[in-house]
Amino acid sequence: MRYAGGGTSMLEIAVLGLLNESPMHGYELRKRLSSLLGAFRAFSYGSLYPTLRRLQEAGWIDEETPLYDTADPAGIGFAGRSKRGKKVYKLTAEGKEHFASLLAAVGPEAYDDEGFGTRLAFFAQTRSDIRLQILEGRRQRMTEQADGMRTSIARTRERMDRYTLQLQEHGLESADREVRWLTELIESERSTKPPGPG
Repeated sequence: MRYAGGGTSMLEIAVLGLLNESPMHGYELRKRLSSLLGAFRAFSYGSLYPTLRRLQEAGWIDEETPLYDTADPAGIGFAGRSKRGKKVYKLTAEGKEHFASLLAAVGPEAYDDEGFGTRLAFFAQTRSDIRLQILEGRRQRMTEQADGMRTSIARTRERMDRYTLQLQEHGLESADREVRWLTELIESERSTKPPGPG
């Protein structure tokens, strides 16, 4: 499932990752995606169901209608009839393989804000060598961003009003803070990395 930029949708990775943990119905999936992606970008509910349809068409997820016991007053159950017909989505064997291949891929999109946040959310399911590559790539990107901001502030400080300057300095502080945090994560990852393949 490729997109205009040639990359994979972060929403696709998030959906596959959550369903890899356990099957769930659409409403639960929406809630989990909101908490997962909401920290990194505004999540559009309208984009979820088209994504689910595309994943189904690709054969990576499947759906099942759960069975409910809707017993009558006499206690005679009529299993198999869903009161609301909620669909439960689950990963197929092919979907599990596809998700594993997505987690093993490292490219520029894994270092941007949205991509990094989504990949970080599934680090527990990612090989340690891949985790390190993503962390190091993100640190390099943030270091370059911080250096660029530092240069820009130094060059234009005289022409900026104090509010613009404070905004620029706040952005620089945030970038520097993230670089320090990433360095800690990288050091921790290296110190706990098991010998041999991750």
